[in-house]
Amino acid sequence: MIYLLTLIWSAIDPYDGFTWWLEVAPALIAAVVLLLSFNSFRLTPLLYTLILLHCIVLMVGGHYTYAEVPLFESMKEWFGFERNNYDKLGHFMQGFVPALLAREILIRKQVMNGRGWLNLFVVCFSLAFSALYELIEWWVALASGENADAFLGTQGYVWDTQSDMGMALLGALLAIVLLARLHDRQLRHI
Repeated sequence: MIYLLTLIWSAIDPYDGFTWWLEVAPALIAAVVLLLSFNSFRLTPLLYTLILLHCIVLMVGGHYTYAEVPLFESMKEWFGFERNNYDKLGHFMQGFVPALLAREILIRKQVMNGRGWLNLFVVCFSLAFSALYELIEWWVALASGENADAFLGTQGYVWDTQSDMGMALLGALLAIVLLARLHDRQLRHI
């Protein structure tokens, strides 16, 4: 219900319809994949909750555009930031949530031996996913010209791509450090 209500709210009079579709498409794709795989590969409650939170971040960013989210616009003023940093939350989630998804798949499919290699692959997967997303942003910008400014959300920041990937790396590392034990406990129940 939370997903559907947020999606409906997000779709009502978004800042830019094209940007809305670009930002919300991953949440729509995720919903379809999760529904199709629910009976054959059910995930942990932790992961479903985090995926929902990530989808909400995407939908809010789609509604306002990442550069115009009101709370982060206020934070810009409160903390003296030069830009609206909502996109950094999005890229943090882009590392945090895929890290646990990769971790869950690798553990359940018994792909890795040893936690060290598991953690390395989880972080590498998260960074690869982040890099792919940055390439998609670039391709969309090339294909759509001026319409891509709201989707890219660089706000004139020359290091936007690198800092986006840095936030994804931070998200992946924190997911492993903060949630591995809880995740392991939930995995034992599956």
